[in-house]
Amino acid sequence: MKRFSIGVLLDSFRLSPSEAMRRAAALGAEGIQVYATRGELAPENMDAQKRRDFRTLAQDCGLTISALCGDLGRDFGCREQNAELIERSKRILDLAQDLGTNVVTTHIGLIPLDETCERYRIMQEACGELARYADSMDAHFAIETGPDISLTLRHFLDSLHSTGVAVNFDPANIAMVTGEDLVTAVRTLAPYIVHTHAKDGVMLHYRGPAFVYGGEHPSGGGDEIAFREVPLGEGSVRWPEYLGALESIGYHGFLTIEREVGENPEADIGKAVSFLQKLV
Repeated sequence: MKRFSIGVLLDSFRLSPSEAMRRAAALGAEGIQVYATRGELAPENMDAQKRRDFRTLAQDCGLTISALCGDLGRDFGCREQNAELIERSKRILDLAQDLGTNVVTTHIGLIPLDETCERYRIMQEACGELARYADSMDAHFAIETGPDISLTLRHFLDSLHSTGVAVNFDPANIAMVTGEDLVTAVRTLAPYIVHTHAKDGVMLHYRGPAFVYGGEHPSGGGDEIAFREVPLGEGSVRWPEYLGALESIGYHGFLTIEREVGENPEADIGKAVSFLQKLV
């Protein structure tokens, strides 16, 4: 019995959704994740018939839609913009339900270490509203790992008293940015992990999350590249240990391949599928 299912972030192919779907199926993927924040797959551009057609196309290709990506490119630390972000996020979750998935992955921005500061409270309020909406649909907004160490993210999630806001675990983001031990991070976030990305990378110079995600320049820091994404199996992620940790917490969902760089994404995705097939 397989421990996990293998998926692909459809946008990694850099092709039309329909063609990317066919390529994903041909490479042996079992599921897909798709961006739903812009273009033809944004909620406002998907009427009821288009939603049915997209779901049917995935089914005809033998693919499960594991999640949508709802990253709107802005964080939830500004009260003035949160009403719009929350409303758009809710519409993406509505779309996810129509397409047969209950997971929308997203980034919320850097969580402050000071739990008493104003930004922390603003993020709590926004995520609390999203959590309540997701709970009403038995669904999840899944925060992608990377910007925060796992304990900071765990404390923030615990403060919401809900799994409506949960975790999309990306091991490469952790390996490339915080350098935290992945097994420890999995165990820390265990109650909240509902989806994962399969990506690999190496940290070249430690710059910290505030520099990588927030644009802050560390004192005494240079302009060296902080990290590099590499094909699966060629980076710092120790895959057997990491997958063993996921299995130990009872996670048996999707490992969704994400390839954000490279000249030949389809070839890299094919190699990634083959790499994971030997491990799952």
